[in-house]
This record gives sequence, structure tokens and C-alpha cells, in this order.
Amino acid sequence: MKTVFITGGTGYLGRRLIRGLLSRGHRVCALVRPGSESKVPDGAEVISGNPFDAGDFADRIPFGCVFVQLLGVPHPSPAKAAEFRRIDLVSVQESVKAAGRAGVSHFIYVSVSTEPTRVMKAYQEVRQAGERAALEAGLNSTFLRPWYILGPGHWWPVLLLPLYALAELTPSVRQKARALSPVLLPQMLASLIESVEAAPKPLRILEIPDIRTTKPDPVGPPSYHFPG
Repeated sequence: MKTVFITGGTGYLGRRLIRGLLSRGHRVCALVRPGSESKVPDGAEVISGNPFDAGDFADRIPFGCVFVQLLGVPHPSPAKAAEFRRIDLVSVQESVKAAGRAGVSHFIYVSVSTEPTRVMKAYQEVRQAGERAALEAGLNSTFLRPWYILGPGHWWPVLLLPLYALAELTPSVRQKARALSPVLLPQMLASLIESVEAAPKPLRILEIPDIRTTKPDPVGPPSYHFPG
């Protein structure tokens, strides 16, 4: 059993990840902003605080725990560049500070594909800055780099899957297509849980092909498959 401290635990990934971790016997502590406590899945320990101020929650992070940074702007789009810098960047910078002060064993960060794009350049820059912050702080870090996560409420890229398949057969664009292909929500959640349960390393990076091939533990409970 591990103790896991999560930011963004009331979001799209966070709620499902908390349920999955709890089902596998882990202790979960979720940092939420005041007023959002009721959105945390039952069974998690709720910590009310300001995720944009390390001093407000650093002393409530269990020593030696695994820290999972999920907080960010929902439904990222090119129009949200200012929000990425105000929310995503500040939250990860403060989380890194808090994690360092608390002596966490492992810092897990959901980043994004580093394949250059023009439409989401600001988002990629912010996420890469988050990675640098963790490394500069000397934290044992795992970075997961998806592009788009297909799941409930996030299905529209399914229409593009035939184009992705065609692009992967075309040598001139094959690398870019693979680097920007979507992953399934169960694959992403399985990768996060596998990262939590893995032994910490100075640096581990899961790119899209790694996420797509991560399989849920066959001996885990049915809830590990995260329906809906």
C-alpha cells in the first residue's frame, strides 16, 4: 500500500484515479479548493487548501508519499493560453515547491506530447516548464505525455481515427501521427496507477506508445477497468 497525495482530484482523471487507487488498497489524500470537498470520491482523505500557494498545504503532505499532479485547465484549447500560464503553470510550480519541502518519494506529472505543434504551443510550453521545475528541484519524477485522452465527454477525436491510421502508414508523417495520436482513458489510468506502484527513479517518461500498451493488472479488481 502506498500513500498518494493528489491535486486535481475532482477532475476528469482525478476522480477516476482516486477510485482506482482506493480499490487497490492505497491511501489517498486529495487537495481541493474550499467548497469542492464534496466532489472527492468517498474513501479519500480530503485536504482543503489553496493549490496555488505551497505554503498553504506543504505541511499537510505525508512524508515519503507519492505526489500526483493533475490540476489543470479542463478541455484545453488554443484560446486558453492565458489560463494555462495562470492555472497549470502556477499550480505545478507550487506543487513542486510543496513536494520538495515535504520530502515526497516520487512526483508524477501528467504533461503532454513534445511533438511540435502550432495550435497548442502555449499548452506544450507550460507543461514542459512544469517538467523542468520538477527536475530542477531534484524530485524523483515520472512524466506522462499523452496528447488527447478519449473517454466520456471527450469522444470527438474518434472521428479522426481513420485519418490517424492512414497517416501512420505514410512514411513522411508517420512519426508525427504516432506522437499526436489519442490514448484511451483506461490506458491513461492504468499508466498512472502503474506509475504510482512502480519504484521511484530519478526520471521516467511515458510517451504515447508506452501509455497505449500499458495493461491493467489482470489480478486487480473489476473497478480497475474504470467503466464510464
